[in-house]
Amino acid sequence: MDLLQIASTLIVLAALFGVLNYHFLRLPQAIGILVVALFASLGILGFDILFPSMQIGDEVRKIVGEFEFSEALLEGMLGLLLFAGALHVSISELRSQAGVVFLMATLGVVLSTAIVGFGFSWITGMPLLVALVFGALISPTDPVAVLGVLREANLRKSLETKIAGESLFNDGVAYVIYLVLVAMAFPAVGDHATEVSDGAILFVREALGGAAMGAALGWGTFQIMKRIDDYALEVLITLALAFGGYILSIYLHISAPIMAVVAGLFIGHVGMRDGMSEETRGYVDAFWKLIDEILNAILFVMIGFEIFAITDDYLLQGVYAIALALFGRLAAVAVPNIMLNGPGVIKGDIIPLMTWGGLKGGISIALALALPDSEWKPMILSVTYMVVIFSILVQGLTVAPMARMMARD
Repeated sequence: MDLLQIASTLIVLAALFGVLNYHFLRLPQAIGILVVALFASLGILGFDILFPSMQIGDEVRKIVGEFEFSEALLEGMLGLLLFAGALHVSISELRSQAGVVFLMATLGVVLSTAIVGFGFSWITGMPLLVALVFGALISPTDPVAVLGVLREANLRKSLETKIAGESLFNDGVAYVIYLVLVAMAFPAVGDHATEVSDGAILFVREALGGAAMGAALGWGTFQIMKRIDDYALEVLITLALAFGGYILSIYLHISAPIMAVVAGLFIGHVGMRDGMSEETRGYVDAFWKLIDEILNAILFVMIGFEIFAITDDYLLQGVYAIALALFGRLAAVAVPNIMLNGPGVIKGDIIPLMTWGGLKGGISIALALALPDSEWKPMILSVTYMVVIFSILVQGLTVAPMARMMARD
């Protein structure tokens, strides 16, 4: 199948699964689409067991194997999803929570990476550096999953801003940490130096370079748009910013996810306020909400069918990984909040809701698929998939009732 055929198939499946969810399951759209996709995948696997001569499972597995999920997400969809998410986050709200968001997206990711990495190495015997790579790829909360669930949870604004703001930044930080650790764990891959000092330099270049690029491109785009009053052209310009800035960042080896978030925040705040007419603001807002919903649906179809990429059974290791990911998430939330607000914050709902509401998603699967081939990759890919499915289905379906229950207490 060529790219157009794959894209067409994904769009048709996303629409079909969305209709089935709307009429029968009535779950939040993204989660419902994932559930239907999983049922379809498991149905194909079951049919393949009953009628092995038809080899349907092998054909689907071949198609899924040929489709570059990691490349499609990390170098295509992610830029648009992050830009769309950042576009609708209020900078004034985010500024009031800047300290804790910054600490959770930096110190929190480091703590989670260390806890998961050391714990998984001890449990499985995996080399520590490789286990830390797993810790880095499983630590970020996926903004696609998180923002989709937040629409259903009706959290108070300050808590919603913390979760949404952190989810937009921590995946960019985790991606940079992942790149540094991959360079150290698999020195034969790429041309990055493997010393800790070189890793620190790489981290600073990727993170600060991405932020600077996002601010510069956002400001430049704003200067162009404020001299134009044509809503169709201005929508096209924002699309060019998201696509072009992401590709340029990848070419320059700086953090494309951080660039997309910073550019989106700039356009969503300064650009919409000072560079667009009211009519244009309405079209830009509606366009990016639609892009977000469509890509969200397609991504969850892709996640559902990635079960065909799992070739080994690591159920016990997956259970351990789920427990470690939750414990790492607890540390990533609790330590920054206690540092800024004191021990009294433990008595409230912030820590449990942010811990349980920190959903994993497609980014973690994409990073696992992008790992260099090694004896440990099948285990990492399998347990990553199990953590993501547990996070989206179990945590995603219970965080809204949990928030409502805590609001009544």
